[in-house]
Amino acid sequence: MTDPNVESSEAPQSFQPSDSSHHSTDEQQLLLSAFATGSPTQTTVSPSEKTDNEHRSHKIQDLLGRSFLLAFALLLGLFLFWQMMMRVHGSIPRNYIILGLLDAGLCIVVLVLLNHRLPKSAKSLMPICVLLSDIGIAEITRIDYEQISNGVNSDIGLRQMVWFAFALGISALLIVFLHDYRSLRKISYACMAIGLALLICPMIPGLGEDINGAQVWIHIGPFSCQPSEFAKLFLAIFFAAYLFDRRDSLAVGGKVFMKIRWPRLRDFGPLAAVWIISMLVLIMEHDLGISLMLFAMYVGMLYVASNRKSWLLIGAVAFIIGVILADRIFPNFANRVTIWLNPFSQALYDKSYGGSYQIVQGLFGLAAGGLFGIGMGAGHPTITPFANSDFIYASLGEETGFVTLVVLLILYLTIIATGFVAAMHVTDGFGKLLASGLAFSMAFQIFTIVGGITLVIPLTGVTLPYIAAGGSSLIANWILAILILIIDNAAHVGHVPQVTWHGFKQTPRTVGDDTSVTDTMSLEAIKEYAEAQKNASGRHGAHRAVDNEITHSTSSSLSDDSSTSLIPQLDSESSDFDLTDWESTRHE
Repeated sequence: MTDPNVESSEAPQSFQPSDSSHHSTDEQQLLLSAFATGSPTQTTVSPSEKTDNEHRSHKIQDLLGRSFLLAFALLLGLFLFWQMMMRVHGSIPRNYIILGLLDAGLCIVVLVLLNHRLPKSAKSLMPICVLLSDIGIAEITRIDYEQISNGVNSDIGLRQMVWFAFALGISALLIVFLHDYRSLRKISYACMAIGLALLICPMIPGLGEDINGAQVWIHIGPFSCQPSEFAKLFLAIFFAAYLFDRRDSLAVGGKVFMKIRWPRLRDFGPLAAVWIISMLVLIMEHDLGISLMLFAMYVGMLYVASNRKSWLLIGAVAFIIGVILADRIFPNFANRVTIWLNPFSQALYDKSYGGSYQIVQGLFGLAAGGLFGIGMGAGHPTITPFANSDFIYASLGEETGFVTLVVLLILYLTIIATGFVAAMHVTDGFGKLLASGLAFSMAFQIFTIVGGITLVIPLTGVTLPYIAAGGSSLIANWILAILILIIDNAAHVGHVPQVTWHGFKQTPRTVGDDTSVTDTMSLEAIKEYAEAQKNASGRHGAHRAVDNEITHSTSSSLSDDSSTSLIPQLDSESSDFDLTDWESTRHE
């Protein structure tokens, strides 16, 4: 009887490399050898198959990671809703179960679309938005049941669940049909017109509606809407395109004063226009929140486009001057400032309209909640007017406590940070400005509403994103989140053009399937900057200043999707500035 160990050691030795004529015989010997040893045959995996397998493995891992985060958000939201309903009603009604299953199903659809269409986007952003929306629905429904116990019929929680379904549906359509966010740049002026029209709508008699002293709503039949929530999105797109097209002239500063390079007078036109629009919103609609959010968003994007700190100082001073003038001229706004400065005045507290009763009750609710709250469904949030919209932050503070409020702010901070990280990673200039503008708008909206409730600034009429009651706010902020995810995915996929520079020669670098070059300072901007430096620095100083400016510009430039550079062929005939001397100075 043959020893299997001997056979296994001899079998591989019987296989010898041979030419192509004996290839089939060698394969048979290899198969017999593998069968005799009981070991599998060795197969060669091609590089393309290996890449496909790794890609499939990564997609599965991404899907599992997103699914885990979404499941956690849905289960936590369900637990809060169940705990609240058991306390205030004893069971969960059937209509809430049906709408809840619909919302959960749409969340799964959006998750699958994100994993398929935007696989490189941030995994945590969508579950955070779902969790915030669920918390808002739970608290709004809880306030509904207290209103019902007081004899007032209210179903705002059910309507919020319907709006949540609409928001998820619109988000899914946006993921499917918005293949490239850069296409929004082509309709920038249409976005400007739509954004301004939405801002003007509440000022139209018969269409606008005054609620709690602020005329920021429009009423159409049985529906009401806050158009400023959508206006910020359209204006962010326009601002991004406008500043991107004019970034070269903005980068050329004026004189240096106190170690800060200040802009030229001709660059103040766009800022002045936005300031006038913000002041008109403040005066006509009596709302500081929208005015501050609009102006701050533009100034923030202006800083990103120009990298000039002077714009931040100028913007802050301009807005403070506008607020002081409004306080002196317009009684309605002056009353809000008076309430902010003296909220606990007995005379203001006892006023039937335009007093401090609302904000004081909100502060009492926050104080009653303490660190950990008194429990969902155990408080009395309806004592505060507009507890489910303007003051839902105070309502949550009463029932869930200070710790939960801090967690909410951390979740908002994560959304804002995701926007700024996407802006830093994406190499396309329009994408940088759009992502940063959306992040700025979210940050200032949270600051204005939380700051108003906690007496940091005068009370405003903006809503808390994702949580406060209202379909317009919920849908607009979900669109904002999806736009950030689209830009973040583009930044990590790497289909946006990038470039390396060697002197003045452009060296395109292939990224993904695209090969193109970035845009940097235009010839006109170089000439303007050189002329500005001539008188102060002399010829060689001007050469070095321009050289340093271009080096700085190329290191942090905002690139375009265009394949043509903004720097043409430089020669002495195309410029009054001696570029031949410039080259010699650079070599020196």
